[in-house]
Amino acid sequence: MIILKSPHEIECIRKASKLTADTLSLLVEKAKPGITTLELDTIAEEYIRSHGGIPSCKGYYGFPATICASINDEVVHGIPSAKRKLKNGDVLSIDLVSSIDGYHGDSAVTIPIGHVKPDVMKLLKVTEESLFKGIEQVKVGNRIGAIGHAVQTYCEKHGYGVVRDFVGHGLGREMHEDPQIPNYGSPDQGPLMKPGMVLCIEPMITMGSYRVHVLGDDWTAVTVDGKPAAHFEHTVVVTENGPEILTMRDEPRLIK
Repeated sequence: MIILKSPHEIECIRKASKLTADTLSLLVEKAKPGITTLELDTIAEEYIRSHGGIPSCKGYYGFPATICASINDEVVHGIPSAKRKLKNGDVLSIDLVSSIDGYHGDSAVTIPIGHVKPDVMKLLKVTEESLFKGIEQVKVGNRIGAIGHAVQTYCEKHGYGVVRDFVGHGLGREMHEDPQIPNYGSPDQGPLMKPGMVLCIEPMITMGSYRVHVLGDDWTAVTVDGKPAAHFEHTVVVTENGPEILTMRDEPRLIK
């Protein structure tokens, strides 16, 4: 069931989304060669809690951390570790959800660490661009499928794989609500978008095969061919005037 949010609920989600965006901006600054993913996780949790929020992912179905920290061929749901030290040339995807007063805000970025190969930087750039291509389709009367169609068309034009196993989603009092938002499909598929829908749009794109598998920790999803992946996400509300991005950071685009 898709829950349309009231103006009050959207303001609550906006507040949580701002905290998520600010935390991600801090992590982008801190993500340098030599830091561990566990250190980044500690920074995120301390910042969220010091600003009146709760890290939504921590404890969610047993997930042990505040952030999902996925490196290189890890697509999503990587577990932070004191043993995972970032190296020059890595790419780090951070997926973060925080909550305030029972409402969530969800966003993700993929950060280049030090000097990253040009072909990998292109993957990041195209993935981030595809997120905004999808957001452009958030219009009253469009179907949810228009979002995924825009993402898929743009990324496959560049020769990239579009992950099928994980999708975007609605958001509100629950971290994951209806509707599901695939990053592929047809513009005439899925529910009609209506004012008050809050959507998390999150392209997960690979340099090779779109197929993934989950490691023995039961969380970390990696590409089957070991090639790099990128992940960008925003929380967006459907309005009569088009999309409003609730998790927009002060620096709107990470990859120039």
